[in-house]
Amino acid sequence: MINRYSSRRKGLSQSFFNDKLIHAVQYDRIAGYFTSSIFEIAGEAIEAINGHIRVICNSSLDAQDVQTAYMAKNALRKAWCDFKPEEIEGSGKRFVRLYELLTSGKLKVKVLPDEAFGLIHGKAGIITYENGDKTSFLGSVNESLSGWQLNYELLWEDDSPNAVDWVQEEFDALWGDYRAVELSDFIIQDIKRLSERTVLDSVEEWRESETDAPSVAVESPVYRESFGLWEHQKYFIDRAFRDHKKSFGARYVLADQVGLGKTIQLAMSAQLMALYGEKPILIIVPKTLMWQWQDEMNALLDMPSAVWNGKVWVDENGIEYPNRGVQDIRKCPRRVGICSQGIMTSKSPASEFLVQNEYECVVVDEAHRARRKNLGKNKMSQSPEPNNLYHFLLDISKKTKSMLLATATPVQLYPIELWDLMNILSQNNDSVLGSLSSNWRKRQRLAKGLDLIMGKKTTTLLSPDNWDWIRNPFPPASEGSPFNAMRLKASMKEDDFVYNKLLGDLQPSDQKRLEDLLKDNFFQQHNPYIRHVIRRERSYLENTIDQETNEPYLKKIEVVLYGEEDDEALDLTGYMKQAYEYAEQFCEELGKRSKSSGFLKSLLLKRVGSSMVAGKTTGYKMLRDWNASNDYFEESEDEVQEKDIRDLTPKETQLLERFVSLLETNETTDPKYFRTVEVLKDMDWIQRGVIIFSQYFDTANWVAENLSKDFPSEPIGLYTGGDKSGFYLDGSFTKKEKEYLKSMVQKGDYRILVGTDSASEGLNLQKLGALINLDLPWNPTKLEQRKGRIQRIGQVNDQVLIYSMRYKDSIEDRVHKILSKRLENIYGLFGQIPDVLEEVWINVAIAKQEEAMKIIDEIPKKHPFEKRYNMGIQHIDWESCSRVLNKKEKRKVLEKGWS
Repeated sequence: MINRYSSRRKGLSQSFFNDKLIHAVQYDRIAGYFTSSIFEIAGEAIEAINGHIRVICNSSLDAQDVQTAYMAKNALRKAWCDFKPEEIEGSGKRFVRLYELLTSGKLKVKVLPDEAFGLIHGKAGIITYENGDKTSFLGSVNESLSGWQLNYELLWEDDSPNAVDWVQEEFDALWGDYRAVELSDFIIQDIKRLSERTVLDSVEEWRESETDAPSVAVESPVYRESFGLWEHQKYFIDRAFRDHKKSFGARYVLADQVGLGKTIQLAMSAQLMALYGEKPILIIVPKTLMWQWQDEMNALLDMPSAVWNGKVWVDENGIEYPNRGVQDIRKCPRRVGICSQGIMTSKSPASEFLVQNEYECVVVDEAHRARRKNLGKNKMSQSPEPNNLYHFLLDISKKTKSMLLATATPVQLYPIELWDLMNILSQNNDSVLGSLSSNWRKRQRLAKGLDLIMGKKTTTLLSPDNWDWIRNPFPPASEGSPFNAMRLKASMKEDDFVYNKLLGDLQPSDQKRLEDLLKDNFFQQHNPYIRHVIRRERSYLENTIDQETNEPYLKKIEVVLYGEEDDEALDLTGYMKQAYEYAEQFCEELGKRSKSSGFLKSLLLKRVGSSMVAGKTTGYKMLRDWNASNDYFEESEDEVQEKDIRDLTPKETQLLERFVSLLETNETTDPKYFRTVEVLKDMDWIQRGVIIFSQYFDTANWVAENLSKDFPSEPIGLYTGGDKSGFYLDGSFTKKEKEYLKSMVQKGDYRILVGTDSASEGLNLQKLGALINLDLPWNPTKLEQRKGRIQRIGQVNDQVLIYSMRYKDSIEDRVHKILSKRLENIYGLFGQIPDVLEEVWINVAIAKQEEAMKIIDEIPKKHPFEKRYNMGIQHIDWESCSRVLNKKEKRKVLEKGWS
């Protein structure tokens, strides 16, 4: 018998589901979009069903999303959060019902990618009763809450055997499809959280309550629109925030390897501190990262900020705030202000005004740039001679409660470099290196202190001198019961860092405790560096099991390298080989006269090493107007470059003219382009999705334009600095914002993205599985940052492919041969190739091979701190937090400026 139902006449739940589901023992349901559908079903009268409810629905997942359980889990999480279930008013009871149904096993849900059968628009189901009778229904479906409540729906019921069998066959086909995946644990637990959710209406209420981090974090975009935070990230944020709430504040060096999400850890910590206190937050980063920091904080944390562009503050909406002069850098229009390290390196007057403020927290990215000038093996005890950035950080450290320094290479070459960072943190703060009388602070004792923590010197003797090393700073109670017991006896508070008793005044039992600790490598297990340096290596996270999940803390992503062998360098022949030789001769001649840094002397070789196109453009510009080469000083980031050569000699001019003439009068295609096409086509990397990197816009634009001609139906994204980003299609360029390009890559619509190094920092490209380096940056950190775009949290592939190109017999090829035997060791030592190796390239470029080898030979054979800093990870449950801070109130506080 056929029965017809219309929502115009009566709501379908009232007229059909409430009646039909009573006394049912099974309910199979074909529904629409999974988030809306399971929420809709929770409103039906299904409690009366004695048996199982099975629901098959679809989502925006694509075929790639369900290739592995890991990918499916993340994809479903994102689809669920995109639904914004937390914003549905009056849904508490429905979430309670959903959670009970899912956890009891009564309700089972599977989700199909819409690529399987397209969007599931048909509403259908089979209801089975105790006596074996069955009925089926078909009808329209609306995939939103407003649709169920407002839209017009029709439903036809048919209990004939033929109709029931037909609908059951359709259900079984969908339910049994190999692409159908079950709901992830995250969704089920999130439904529970939402069923218990309460909102803290003001920041004041949050401060007066438990003041916990998850109340702010759990509904931030990084949780609801991305993949959430990993355990090592939560650990650091939790630790930094807990310390900030104490009288002495948080003082840490965050030294995680590239690709482990340092920016989000620092930004989330800063946000919590900004909400907890009343003073400003200052974030100091390389110039090239300022806008990336602002964008990520706004997009991932819903965290407004302002950037000082050198003249005015610019907020997250691009609005500039007029001022009366550089002194108004003290009046940031947001609680969080971001400025360039260039302000400090150039000793801009703005830096003097910044030091006049007091701060809740100062965050410094790429903190290893704050360095002493007189580094060397035998210079540990000498005065530090700080560079300008170091000097500034020493000063501002005295004006802030908390300070977070971030660098993947806290040690570039010498152990004392880590002490330099610790010294910055210790200003006006005894929690780091103890009081001013501490041995850990005294320059004449630095060598011994570093030897003790590295194990170069060991001692088991409880002498007065060793007691001085132990007692100042004295370990906190959290480091073990011996320290807790001694603190209690001495009535030491949590913020007391010096044990004010002489060795002879200690009780025999305490002396025995200390002797036992010394025999157990005390100085390697309990020292200021271990307390204040948090470093996690990728391999450690990949190979350490989380006891809560029985899985590694981080999914392992294998890197497969191509182009590394000597015979894989690309041959330069004919006029290109001759042109390169002219470039070498030009730079060598220039180097004989210039006393400035190697930047200017090697500029032409760096660019022609990228591509012949970039070399030609640079050579032509140099020849036309030597002063115009100042336009390229942006490549040196924050360092101010002084050009001490005002005019070229006749010989230099002649070499440059020959170089440009050869490249202008010949049109043979660069071998790097041929190899790029070969990798994309013959090696089929295009199917994996590829990011193609170059240091320079000239190279990137040239490659993108030509690829669009060779792959006419494939959009080629061009991601660069300034307003030059966009995409090529069939040779034609369309300008687009960077956000558009990122979204197209994330959706899988763009499989090829060509980028300059502005895309190598902070950009998340987990959807792409391969990378091509058109050139090798002379600053090795850049190469590591490029790799970090795809070898990062959320990467969908188990393996990423990287192809690096270089011309045979070029500077890059020569340095590669010099370093190739040491690169693996260097990376193992430092976790990231140190910036100082840039000097190797420069010295080879200007024919100073001995100087290059001297730098390489100074690299230690063994990491000075080994792996004792692979700490700072444990399971922390934020995801179940049901108390959340009102988003509007949170943002209102963060939008307040510096007073």
